[in-house]
Amino acid sequence: MPVFGKLALAAAVLLTAACGAPQAAPAPPGAAAGWSPAPVVPLPSQPPPSLLVDAPLPEQLAMGLVVLRYRAENLRIVPVYGPAALDVSPRIGHIHVTVDDAAWHWADGSGEPLIIQSLPAGPHKVWIGLADPTHKILDEKTVNFVVPVHSGHN
Repeated sequence: MPVFGKLALAAAVLLTAACGAPQAAPAPPGAAAGWSPAPVVPLPSQPPPSLLVDAPLPEQLAMGLVVLRYRAENLRIVPVYGPAALDVSPRIGHIHVTVDDAAWHWADGSGEPLIIQSLPAGPHKVWIGLADPTHKILDEKTVNFVVPVHSGHN
């Protein structure tokens, strides 16, 4: 039997087995309970977005480098802005970041960890706001930490 025929036969056997007795689909490896649908199709209803932020990594903090990992739930972080983007489903947005109550902030749509360097030794705080495409804050977290006295420059 040609290779293509064997593959077609294997696919038919798998499809027949899958259509047999109803079974719950196994969760992907490492998936948590209540795993949500893949964010690639419009969703009729969406739970509110939320922001999760980890504490700074201690090894880097000891060197004067602040690395903050964050994650949005029920919202995809992308660099898309403006009122027309409010109609996108699944929901999209970005973050706003303020360090030490500065009068200004920056917006980031990368979804990558925040890396802040050259803060002086001492206590600091970073405010992170989860924003919709029109910059309306949907959730927020503040991370407080202390940059220890260190030697060297990063």
